[in-house]
Amino acid sequence: MQKYSILLLLLFSFSVKSQVWMPDNGDGTYKNPILYADYSDPDVIRVNDDYYMVASSFNCQPGIPVLHSKDLVNWTIINYVYDNLPLQRYEKVQPGQGSWAPSIRYHKGVFYVYFCTPEDGLFMATTKDPRTKWELNTVQKVTNWEDACPFWDEDGQAYLIHGVVGAGPAILHMMSADGKKLLDDGVIIYQDLIKQPVLEGFKFMDKRDGYYYFAAPAGGVEEGWQSVFRSKNIYGPYEEKIVLSQGKTAINGPHQGGLVETQTGEWWFIHFQSKGAYGRIVHLQPAIWKNGWPVIGEDKDDDGTGQPVLGFKKPNVGKSYPKVGPQTSDDFSSPVLGLQWQWQAAPDKKWCDLDIKKGFLRLNAVPNITDSGSLFHAPNVLLQKFSAPSFTAITKLQFNPEKEGESAGLTIAGNTYTYLCLEKGATANHLTLFEAVKLRSRTVIPTRVVSIPMNTNTIWLKVEVDDKLNHQYLYSVDGENYSSIGKSYVSQVGTWIGAKVGITYISPSLLPSKGYADFDFFDVK
Repeated sequence: MQKYSILLLLLFSFSVKSQVWMPDNGDGTYKNPILYADYSDPDVIRVNDDYYMVASSFNCQPGIPVLHSKDLVNWTIINYVYDNLPLQRYEKVQPGQGSWAPSIRYHKGVFYVYFCTPEDGLFMATTKDPRTKWELNTVQKVTNWEDACPFWDEDGQAYLIHGVVGAGPAILHMMSADGKKLLDDGVIIYQDLIKQPVLEGFKFMDKRDGYYYFAAPAGGVEEGWQSVFRSKNIYGPYEEKIVLSQGKTAINGPHQGGLVETQTGEWWFIHFQSKGAYGRIVHLQPAIWKNGWPVIGEDKDDDGTGQPVLGFKKPNVGKSYPKVGPQTSDDFSSPVLGLQWQWQAAPDKKWCDLDIKKGFLRLNAVPNITDSGSLFHAPNVLLQKFSAPSFTAITKLQFNPEKEGESAGLTIAGNTYTYLCLEKGATANHLTLFEAVKLRSRTVIPTRVVSIPMNTNTIWLKVEVDDKLNHQYLYSVDGENYSSIGKSYVSQVGTWIGAKVGITYISPSLLPSKGYADFDFFDVK
């Protein structure tokens, strides 16, 4: 399992390029989204002069990315909360399962992240330094819980709020001071299926002017809104107010995130927007407090409900910081995998090697007999998020197969995947383009759309994604002259996640193999 020590993180930071989308305009203003990538269900805190964000990972592992910023606009990935979920089922691909809507809090020198999986229970992770290893604990084995968040009251009593998958009540538990044990069965403190349907994404806020506050979105992922609830008693009754909605903007469903106060007393709200195959991309909204409620975004009619801004002056954090973005490109010169990468299931150290050939990532053959080698069920597919409205990804690989049918190459993965690869045939290698569609009702067999004999073991593969989410594959035998292959395809969303781009080595045989491919780089432009 990959361990992300401070030293290795520093080494990595020098060997990777930033993403192609930059929200910082360089003149004291920014544009939304601040992350044009699938960091869904974001939560954010400030500790001194540092801001930390976490987001859902679902089945992708390592899980729950930890991002860092100095100004709420420029973010980089610094770690993951866990390398793998400690349950055997996650050694296989589990679409839609895994970590949902984490919350991050800082209490008495310790960072806490809470999250639920819909079928496995409530988990909590702690650390004193978010850049180092987190300790993962199972708090409660239970099903159908979601979106948990802790709160420590002024008297030291700890509480936990969470929801129920699809139902929407806000449920409150008392909790041990160390956050490792629930002390009661919980009490419903708010539910209104008419005013606030599909209530989820619960986030306790600091107590203010004698009121307890929690924030929660309602109305669903595509068209929902952000609400805030307050009461003089933590158990209610709670008043509610919609503080952010789409209004007259094109930003659909602006909700589910975290409110944070800067060092200078400004308030800001980070939330997602559901954007099809791009996933749930992240926006930053200014906020003010008015009549005991936060007002988020731009409130043109002065009714206390704001609408999203497309851009604004940057948060005042007392200093200016350089433009950066989450990692994307990788030259594989680091001794650990870059933090932009996630597997489709719990990682196995036998899948890859960064030491055997310096400056290359070796992907080894992994048997995958399900659906004739379908990538849908292959845990060893190495992927990263779409990171801009349009981009190009290029990789170079050296193919060293052992058995017929083995392949290595480049993929766009979602509920439909396409896969351009070198494939070992009976007498020669072939450049093959596969396509497969995920259907619930029957087994999916990948289709060979194009297959061309190739007298080479070294090839450059490219995919171009446009701002309509169409993607087109190209290839080259010299790294300079590229030819297109196949038709243009529409990138598709996955199960609760956006489309992803990445690489893999697949063997459709159940027998072990010594085959492998060495990837020289992965460049996102």
